[in-house]
Amino acid sequence: MNKVMPLVRRGVNASRLALGCMPFGGSWDSEPFTEQHVKEAEAAVEAALEIGITMFDHADIYTRGKAEQVFGRILQAKPELREQIIIQSKCGIQLSDDQLPGRFNFSYDHIVQSVDDSLERLGIDYLDVLLLHRPDPLVEPDEVAEALAVLKAAGKVRYFGVSNMSAPQIEFLQQAIPDSFAVNQLEMSLGHLHFVDQDIHVNQQAGTNVHFGSGLMEYCRSRHIQLQAWGPLAQGKFSGRNVDDQPEHIRQTAALVQQLADQKDTTPEAIVLGWLMRHPAMIQPIVGTTNPERIKACQDAEHQAEQMSRDEWYQLYTSARGQMVP
Repeated sequence: MNKVMPLVRRGVNASRLALGCMPFGGSWDSEPFTEQHVKEAEAAVEAALEIGITMFDHADIYTRGKAEQVFGRILQAKPELREQIIIQSKCGIQLSDDQLPGRFNFSYDHIVQSVDDSLERLGIDYLDVLLLHRPDPLVEPDEVAEALAVLKAAGKVRYFGVSNMSAPQIEFLQQAIPDSFAVNQLEMSLGHLHFVDQDIHVNQQAGTNVHFGSGLMEYCRSRHIQLQAWGPLAQGKFSGRNVDDQPEHIRQTAALVQQLADQKDTTPEAIVLGWLMRHPAMIQPIVGTTNPERIKACQDAEHQAEQMSRDEWYQLYTSARGQMVP
């Protein structure tokens, strides 16, 4: 493959894989993080850097802010690292508390304050990329546009994007925002196939059970919006985690993944990610684990994507679906 990632096309020096930092900091309660949590995060970051990952994905809500705090500790110990990496974070979700349920918030005040809080926790002056985390039904595009303009003018954010949004939702926001969105982060994997199923089920009854967003892949590709995949390893169900507890077609797919890994002298993780990266949209997987060995097991993914044949790709897809294509 000699195609260029959309993020790289825009001048963002993003690696082909990114590390998701959602597990950093321990639990999702009010308990503070510990030195052990910092050490675990340091080991994960070192493993990522060792295999060429230079992009790190955060959100203001991850472990209730502790993930960013822990990452800030790493940057504090190694300040030279900041200019060597790409830091992406998200805002727009407010977690439930004793008085209010979980909710979404794209108001001007919330977006601006969320970024200031993230920068403080991370101990940095700017984010490379900020994503609007999930669609807010009460969104006012002009209000979002004002917030993003203020953040960019202040040098606090370089690029903006979205997460978990459809093409019409992006277009609705984009009409008020002069800078085109750089990213859309969505769940995509061998275990979550709607992004492929959506395309093959046009004029098919089976398409009524597919939930991804008609034309979303094509929309993002035509506008050079980087598609990022959260959950790309499908919680390890194809690479050895609790395989015996899975349905028959998942067990068969895990066996096929292992067979291909053995044939190609690589890891199951590289095959699973390579399948995703073989898609011509140049999908960027966000690998979410603190296990250094599992991170390192992803190293060969780009090479496997380059080498994967059409037949192998469809073998994996059809097996993971558990049924033939229409």
